[in-house]
Amino acid sequence: MFEDAELGHAVDKATYEARVATLRSELLQAQFALKDRRTLPVLLLVGGVEGAGRGETVNALTSWLDPRHVEVNGLGDPSDEELERPRFWRFWRALPPKGKIGVFFGSWYTYPILRASLGKGPVRWAKLDRRIDEIVRFERMLSEEGALVLKFWFHLSKHAQDRRIRELKKDPHTRWRVTGVDEDYFKRYDRFREVSERTLRHTSTAMAPWLVVEGVDRRYRELFVAEELLRALKARLDAPKAAGPTPARPSDAPEVDGRRTLLSELDLTKKVAKPRYEKELEKWQGELALLTRHKRFRDRSVVVVFEGNDAAGKGGTIRRVTSAVDARIVRVVPIAAPTDEEKAHPYLWRFWRQMPRHGRITIFDRSWYGRVLVERVEGFCSPYDWERAYGEINDFEEELSGHGTVMAKFWLAISKEEQLRRFKEREQVSFKAFKITEEDWRNRKKWTAYSDAVCDMVARTSSARVPWTMVEANDKYHARIKVLKTLCARLEAALR
Repeated sequence: MFEDAELGHAVDKATYEARVATLRSELLQAQFALKDRRTLPVLLLVGGVEGAGRGETVNALTSWLDPRHVEVNGLGDPSDEELERPRFWRFWRALPPKGKIGVFFGSWYTYPILRASLGKGPVRWAKLDRRIDEIVRFERMLSEEGALVLKFWFHLSKHAQDRRIRELKKDPHTRWRVTGVDEDYFKRYDRFREVSERTLRHTSTAMAPWLVVEGVDRRYRELFVAEELLRALKARLDAPKAAGPTPARPSDAPEVDGRRTLLSELDLTKKVAKPRYEKELEKWQGELALLTRHKRFRDRSVVVVFEGNDAAGKGGTIRRVTSAVDARIVRVVPIAAPTDEEKAHPYLWRFWRQMPRHGRITIFDRSWYGRVLVERVEGFCSPYDWERAYGEINDFEEELSGHGTVMAKFWLAISKEEQLRRFKEREQVSFKAFKITEEDWRNRKKWTAYSDAVCDMVARTSSARVPWTMVEANDKYHARIKVLKTLCARLEAALR
């Protein structure tokens, strides 16, 4: 993949200055079109060998653009806060919104390549390949969400890098730029190249290809990167909006009552008498409180998802969970329609940024499953978008559970008749009237469509590591106890 010509391409000063004069104007015009349309974000990933001119090139590029709409991210070693979250969390937070350009020095490639270069034995290749698979899926999601992903790898031959290090060390004014780390990496050049080639080969895709930049000549590399950015920007801005492919299966199942489904098989007659409920509630709230005080809980984070039919009792159940633990470690995130800021980012962005630190619990009242539930049924997104969301959600939750996050997902189910009874009760009780809206009545008319969506959701996103728990919620006492017992069991298993 890498060419090792001694000098590579070179651009003379006159040619460079003549081209830059027009290039700067064209770049600004494309950048302003990007800003005004706000239809996509641009991600520039900058990687490569030490001394290949990455910093100089980005400095030149940003000086030619309007800096107000360029976000440069120099992501070095992760902070303590970042280490307490999954690997991709720090990158999710730094994603640029639509209309802006985000430059990444240090990206999701940095540590997988470094660790494989410094590691030994076949295990390092297995770990690298796992990271490569994660990266490919992550970049596919970004591209599917409309992001323009450009990846530049700055390359120097071993001889050229050696000569550059010697020249810098020879000059007293530039000697400081050569660190012990640079020299140590140079000693590992051959291994670093082997790992890099393997990584680039498997992560260069049609939607997010790698472009190798010869790093010897400053003028050449600056023109190369700027012209590739301009070409890609123009192509994307001029292209008509493409519709996603048609899903392989029908988007909507026929609405036929009486079918046997996951929901229809639930025994919604389950009940817990009030005296027993009060004893059980005290028992399981106490158990949950003790588990959150366990010494190993400090090295875990907990994410709890509540979904369910309208009026199924999510709010009351959540209150029984939060009242059992220290208020300083738990946070409830109610999910409503996305804000303008959230719409300017990939769909999962607003959920990723809410992930808790170690020793904390975050409860989602509604969640990322809205895409395959309300957005699917109400037509707020295309069939292709909600069909691909299953895989993206599974990747997202796999990243969380792989990091050690304890996850619990609850679907609170009630019958259609019980929902009607609760709706009418809310209309008649003054302090409950705020809970019932016209939207609730509209959703009720699509009961079967929502039931189909729930069955698909559970079938396609329930796994051994992150299972769904179906909660029979016609009786609120039964529902609350089942949720508390399940949450305690999940947490206890993780703390063993």
